[in-house]
Amino acid sequence: MKSKFILFLPFVLILACNKPAPQQEASLAAAVPEGGQSTVQDDESQKNIVQVAIASPDHKTLVAALQAAEYVDALANAGPFTVFAPSDAAFAKLPAGTVEDLVKPENKDKLRNILEYHVYVGVIRENMIKDGMSLNQVNGQNVKLSKTTDALQVNGVNIVGTVPTSNGIIYVTDQVLLPPAN
Repeated sequence: MKSKFILFLPFVLILACNKPAPQQEASLAAAVPEGGQSTVQDDESQKNIVQVAIASPDHKTLVAALQAAEYVDALANAGPFTVFAPSDAAFAKLPAGTVEDLVKPENKDKLRNILEYHVYVGVIRENMIKDGMSLNQVNGQNVKLSKTTDALQVNGVNIVGTVPTSNGIIYVTDQVLLPPAN
């Protein structure tokens, strides 16, 4: 009798683990929100890079660029990331019409390349930065960090603020970093 039970047990387990009933499947689908990581609601944890940028009155252009490039979810993920985030004033220093042109669907690849040039995978805190340090950015090109007793720079661009986040660190810059031409 015991051996028949052991032979019968796998079939019972297979049936028990089978697909949920249609009404269970519908309730499971309703419980899963649409969207990616950026749609997760969490009002208690430290804000991630995207949440900080959205809340900043000085980064509306950056947020619009991230949305146009479809990179909001990527930067809302666990990371860790080091992001050099140009302010709205930094974007305003670009030639007239540049931002409007970059956010057009036909220029998505160019916009993505520029945004990827602002992101390093990993966290580089201020105390880790060495003068002349080089970082390989997400787009595969390098940026150079400079550090003096008074200032931090990336590719000669001033870093004017630092914001720690749940998934990395943001360095606010006063200019947009443009990747070198290939």
